[in-house]
Amino acid sequence: MVDHLANTEINSQRIAAVENCFGASGQPLALPGRVLLGEGILTKECRKKPKPRIFFLFNDILVYGSIVINKRKYNSQHIIPLEDVTLETLPDTLQMKNRWMIKTSKKSFVVSAASLTERKEWISHLEECIRHLLSKTGRQPCTEHAAPWIPDKATDICMRCTQTKFSTLTRRHHCRKCGFVVCADCSRQRFLMPRLSPKPLRVCTLCYRQLLAEKKKEAEADRRQTEPLRSAVQGYEPSSGDDSDKSDDEKAEQWLADTEFYTSEVSWSSFHS
Repeated sequence: MVDHLANTEINSQRIAAVENCFGASGQPLALPGRVLLGEGILTKECRKKPKPRIFFLFNDILVYGSIVINKRKYNSQHIIPLEDVTLETLPDTLQMKNRWMIKTSKKSFVVSAASLTERKEWISHLEECIRHLLSKTGRQPCTEHAAPWIPDKATDICMRCTQTKFSTLTRRHHCRKCGFVVCADCSRQRFLMPRLSPKPLRVCTLCYRQLLAEKKKEAEADRRQTEPLRSAVQGYEPSSGDDSDKSDDEKAEQWLADTEFYTSEVSWSSFHS
């Protein structure tokens, strides 16, 4: 499919249409050899509630964003390299059906399709693209993934101290290491996790202690490795020369308000051939 569509006019037109929908807020998507394989609407489990998002599957990246006007205007563009993606099928819940998790080293989240068939199609196409990319680059599948954030409504109390009750005045926070919903007292610490961000991120007390212990262990290992080198160069005197959702909650998505999302007669995704 990729070879058939690469460098064709129809593929260029499809990619240009996606870029136009994101407008100036989105990044350019057209690259030599890049092919738009499919697109569709999936429900993404967000912090406050599940929300519909538009997804575009390319042969090397997955792009998604918020829907302002379907097929006309999108914003909040996110681009995920497929080499970094791992998929995990999840069981249904009362609120969401046909679920699976998209896991990456920087962000992991849960999505659901309108039908079981569409979930199978999405997973099948994603896995095929990932296998092809890994085979092409010789890379191994990613083994370290960011923890998905547990939705706010999943708990009314802090998941660490289990004492603090959340309210209008007592805010919920998320640990960037484990994804738990925690209170302010249980997440006062910050820790630098370069894989996730160049800035220190909020972590819960338990994860902070674990991260400190890991850092101490790594420092000790580095010290043991450098000790023989230091002994070998004793007496050497070096020269002194100078050598980061307007939040998604405020964005209108009225186009979907009167549509039953899980209606079996409605198809929300399409893949190109």
